[in-house]
Amino acid sequence: MAATLTQRCWAAPPGVKLNPTPQTQTRNPKPKSVALPLSANSTCSLFSFTPPSPTFTKSSSSVRTAVAAVESDQLSSAEKKPSKYYFVVANAKFMLDEEEHFQEQLFERLRLFKERNNEQDFWLVIEPKFLDKFPDITRRLGRPAVALVSTNGPWITFMKLRLDRVLSESFEAESLEEALACSPTNIEFKKPDKWVAPYPKYESEWWGPFLPPGSKEEAHV
Repeated sequence: MAATLTQRCWAAPPGVKLNPTPQTQTRNPKPKSVALPLSANSTCSLFSFTPPSPTFTKSSSSVRTAVAAVESDQLSSAEKKPSKYYFVVANAKFMLDEEEHFQEQLFERLRLFKERNNEQDFWLVIEPKFLDKFPDITRRLGRPAVALVSTNGPWITFMKLRLDRVLSESFEAESLEEALACSPTNIEFKKPDKWVAPYPKYESEWWGPFLPPGSKEEAHV
């Protein structure tokens, strides 16, 4: 309910003499609390008013600079984090010459990636250098060896179940070149004297499209 100040509110109490003071004009006077004296018979209440203090906020440019610095640090840490690669590996004879459906599965996956404009994330690596990190695997592995390497862990798990006679593991590398590094190896398979299967024999060097860039010449295939 709004209070209305009338002339009664400004009456001086008995025995109190009010001395009027001259009003002077000042520029930007300092804010003060104002108390209003009231007469004893007044129905108004004593009240005071203090102007609010000014508040200050940080500059928006400073906030943007701080946010940009945090995001830059996060990007830098993400760039330094090594990538994880998954693989299945077996001897080259099994992977490239004996396994009946391996070639079909790789070409079908490559076709699917091209239709969807997906970047290829799987490769065949002949005598991969990362095998030096897995002595337990190399002891059980016929040479030369061939690994199917991918950044897609669930798909490698599927291929392990599909191929069956392979070994599987994972590792980290700073770059794709490091992950797919291989040793120069000559791959040759003898043609069977008699082919009785209803489907044609694998053609030599069918694995070329799946080798890492530049490794075909190194592997002498």
